Amino acid sequence: MTEITGQSSALPGAKADTKVHPRVVAIDALRGFDMFWILGAASLLRGLRHVNKTEFVSTLSRQLSHVNWEGCHFYDIIFPLFVFLMGASTVGSLRNTVAREGRSAAYRRVLLRAIILYLLGLVYYGGLSHDGGPEMFRYMGVLQRIAICYLAGGVLFLNFRFRGLLVSCAGLLIGYWILMTFVPVSEHGAGNYEEGKNLANYLDQHYLPGYKLDGNGNWDPEGLLSTLPAIATGLLGIFAGLILFHADLSQRQKFGRLVMMGAVCLLVGWLWGLQFPVIKKLWTSSFVLLTAGWSYLLLAIFYLVIDICNIRTWAQPFVWIGMNPIAIYMLANLVGFSRLVRRVVHQDMVDAINPWGNLLVALLSLLVAVGICYVLHRKRIYIRV
Repeated sequence: MTEITGQSSALPGAKADTKVHPRVVAIDALRGFDMFWILGAASLLRGLRHVNKTEFVSTLSRQLSHVNWEGCHFYDIIFPLFVFLMGASTVGSLRNTVAREGRSAAYRRVLLRAIILYLLGLVYYGGLSHDGGPEMFRYMGVLQRIAICYLAGGVLFLNFRFRGLLVSCAGLLIGYWILMTFVPVSEHGAGNYEEGKNLANYLDQHYLPGYKLDGNGNWDPEGLLSTLPAIATGLLGIFAGLILFHADLSQRQKFGRLVMMGAVCLLVGWLWGLQFPVIKKLWTSSFVLLTAGWSYLLLAIFYLVIDICNIRTWAQPFVWIGMNPIAIYMLANLVGFSRLVRRVVHQDMVDAINPWGNLLVALLSLLVAVGICYVLHRKRIYIRV
């Protein structure tokens, strides 16, 4: 682990690190692969169960849906993988900002991006369109959590070397476990991780204003307390970035360290999960480590194939998506690609060829999303927050 440091572990503003770091294509491709499922690939494959009722398709369909509470499917990894990759890309982007413009500019960049992301989150979930005005804002959502994780991770990265970041990450995970395990909740006691009976849900119910997604509006899966371990997810991504942007490591050494980190996180996450269950809606510490383990391994595979072996053609659609992730995410909500397709493909036609009709709509919706990303990439339009 200490080999992640060295010359490249110096603070981004340090004189020893003035080199401008190139983009790692694997990060963009994996980010696009992650978004690919959100944009419609998951809906497309889930829809296959209506035309193919084999056990394999049923298993695949289950993996492309969220677990109700405890456990982890592939689809539960999508959000933490995005936060993880945000952390990984933070290393190169902030070091480049410091090298070109100085540390103050890097702080301004972090703060401004966090504010914009948070405001976009308010817009994404309806903004003032809800009856009741600001009281019905969803103050904690996906983009809001990303904003907070980016702000915290960016500030920590600009102020601490590797050891400080490691202590911060461990402190967040252990501290969250201590709070969830030993702080009693009214009527339910301490160490209760059931829905509605745990500390995170209790704090949301009593102290989180606005609209809340779960528990009949009483708590939120992106709530107040569970944002703390989500910051640790971003820090684990920063450690991946420290590996990938390390000047003194060969590509094969970087691959090996990513695999090693993935294996360690999976093992520790599984062991911790025996006591502190893997629960996405609480973003438990075991969930953080388990999903980070898979994130490291996925990044290692993408890095091996794309950056080491230079086999890139297959990944181009993912790169198109990964270069404009927030823009296409917002468009998917504001425009609604499936709604757009249904304006062209008449509902009578969809009903006439069901269940293939719904699959057709899902496929065309996905192609529209990927096509928009292709056009933006072709014209070199990258809408960065």
